[in-house]
Amino acid sequence: MSKMSSRGAPRAQKAGRARLAAIPAAILVIGLPHAASAQALQGQSVDERLTTLMRVVDEQQRQIQSLEAQVTQLEMAERGRGLSGNPGSTDGDASTVPPPGADGLPVTLPPLAQIAPGSSGPTSGASTATGVPTTPAIPGSASGAAATGTQGADGSAIGTTQKAAQPTRTEAENAVVEREHAPLFDRKLTLDWGISDTYYDRRQLQLSGFLALDAIFLGNINLGETKSHQVMADLDARYGLTDRISFDVDVPYVYRHSDFIVGGAGGAASTLSDASGNSTGIGDVNFGIYYQFLKESGELPDVVGSLRVKAPTGSSPFGIKLVQVDPNNTSLVAPTTLPTGTGFWNFTAGVSVLKTYDPVVLFGSLSYTYNLARSFSDISSVEGQTEPAKVKLGDIIQWGAGVALAFSEKDSASVSYTMAIEPESETQAPGQGWQKVPGSETVAAAVNFGLNHVVNKHLTINGSVSIGLTPDAPNFVVGVRFPYTF
Repeated sequence: MSKMSSRGAPRAQKAGRARLAAIPAAILVIGLPHAASAQALQGQSVDERLTTLMRVVDEQQRQIQSLEAQVTQLEMAERGRGLSGNPGSTDGDASTVPPPGADGLPVTLPPLAQIAPGSSGPTSGASTATGVPTTPAIPGSASGAAATGTQGADGSAIGTTQKAAQPTRTEAENAVVEREHAPLFDRKLTLDWGISDTYYDRRQLQLSGFLALDAIFLGNINLGETKSHQVMADLDARYGLTDRISFDVDVPYVYRHSDFIVGGAGGAASTLSDASGNSTGIGDVNFGIYYQFLKESGELPDVVGSLRVKAPTGSSPFGIKLVQVDPNNTSLVAPTTLPTGTGFWNFTAGVSVLKTYDPVVLFGSLSYTYNLARSFSDISSVEGQTEPAKVKLGDIIQWGAGVALAFSEKDSASVSYTMAIEPESETQAPGQGWQKVPGSETVAAAVNFGLNHVVNKHLTINGSVSIGLTPDAPNFVVGVRFPYTF
């Protein structure tokens, strides 16, 4: 043991002197890289030069892969979907990308003169056919640490957990996620302005008379028609508190125009008379909060829960009187004004699920809306009559699912189906029990088409068309939105 120690000490001293002597040599190499490289190549044979050049090419390829990975991470981080942890890692094989240095940049490629023929280069591990290692070592860590994962600042394993993190999405896929799923931005503000036109066209058979002998109707039979446009412009402000929690506030402004057409003018069913009405004003302001329960990874989808609250800031539809517009047609009655809101507070709890199969994105949602009961001083539509009552709208169950296809880096198209079921509403007069309102149950189903275009890292354009499939749904809804992320 003493002999081994005595032999080891001179070796260590020689190694130390060699390291000290290498410092000025390294300075000269850095100062004169081209001259040193030329001198090194002149002293080598053709085979040695070829091996050295191939080794340098492999090192440069790894440097390019590292830079490309960091550029991708920076772009995704600006969109609010970047991965946390080591910026030099990707969702692919982390062992093929060299780790960054202390300043966050890739490790500097050594000068050509420092790569000696037959040496293993600045890295260690298995070698390629040219003799260049395929698994670079992580500075300051033991070999194999990249495979098992190192501890990050939050205690998570870097390299292991990142492989299980959510996949890198294209800009077009991110636009689908923000529109159909949930807008989750880490400390980023988004202003989303949109405008939409909702069109209704309803026809109703109107009978004015009586049934004689239980078989013959005596009186007027008229066909009434109502056409309505509702143009709504709204501004939605969203902010991400963390990468899992965000909230938003939406303020709508509504313009409504309706035409009422009824036959029976002058006592003739074929003679039509019409009336129209307009109204403008603020709609029902609503706000919500989103929480991401599960981030997409492997076979697991994104799962986001939400809670939204809508306030009755718009004008209520109750108590609006119907008046006879045409003195020659008693069948034509029209409201004195049009409402811009529902008149109720409601709370909506929902969950949405999304899974990416590049370039396809699958999504679905389920929600339940609870309407609070509210007392009104008058719910009658008859002019000159007052009827106070308490009203409870039916609670709404809504679900939907769809698929989106990203056909380029910036463009995607989607198609989805939604259905909402609302049971009958109820009213309660003072001192009486609850009474159901006949015919108030609704079933609204629609098929929706969307087209998204990413203009740049800040602005996205979202177009949509919704076509109603049931009488209770609008005929169509056409809209466009411009979300801008700061």
